[in-house]
Amino acid sequence: MNDNQLLRYSRHILLPQIGIEGQEKLVRSHALIIGAGGLGSPAAMYLAASGIGKITLCDHDMVDLTNLQRQIIHHSAAVGIPKVESAKKTLFDINPEVNVVALHERVDQGRLNRLVAEVDVVLDASDNFSTRHALNRACFSNKKPLISGAAVRFEGQVTVFDFRYSDSPCYHCLFPTDGEDHDMQCSAMGVFAPLTGIIGCTQAAEALKILIGCGETLSGRLLLLDSLTMRWRSVTLKKDHSCSVCSVREAVQIR
Repeated sequence: MNDNQLLRYSRHILLPQIGIEGQEKLVRSHALIIGAGGLGSPAAMYLAASGIGKITLCDHDMVDLTNLQRQIIHHSAAVGIPKVESAKKTLFDINPEVNVVALHERVDQGRLNRLVAEVDVVLDASDNFSTRHALNRACFSNKKPLISGAAVRFEGQVTVFDFRYSDSPCYHCLFPTDGEDHDMQCSAMGVFAPLTGIIGCTQAAEALKILIGCGETLSGRLLLLDSLTMRWRSVTLKKDHSCSVCSVREAVQIR
């Protein structure tokens, strides 16, 4: 690292769990964030501030006035422009050393597979089940850690599916595609603004720990937050050995 980087990241470097070696890992890392909204905003901002070398940000949407209540990466002047372009400008202002790739597109399964294959960690900051399931399949296929978050009304959740390890459950284990779950988008249900910041920041923290290789991640645990009472619950997650995504495929591969 150069002198400017040593100064910029000095508060990380002072932490024995990170140090120069850990910070250099971040500078060499590549993160993919799907969604530049309520969760993607704080997650991207903290990853950029922390010194992630490259961030690929993918979102097909435009900035709307209703977004500004919680999507803090966007400003009033950005209304009407692609979210990824607005986010890229903000991230450059935070840390011009970070290479931000802005993809203004709706990604299908094939595109997700190619994007995930190129990165070190993936953050799911999307707002619909179809994207979450597609991203889950892509991360499982490429054995890349996936940090999943969600927030609606006053309730949030966050977990890690670390597919580098064979015993990791996946998103489909938690929410099967044949289940009763339906998309609960903020446009219909509403969302408490600071909640998205709490969950998005937690996603960023988990991504940094994975990339550095320090601490204990949320792999195998689902954190649930009721922000009305500010009570957290931790639920143990186990791999579903009948899961059609992470178990059946492994059985086929073994044969």
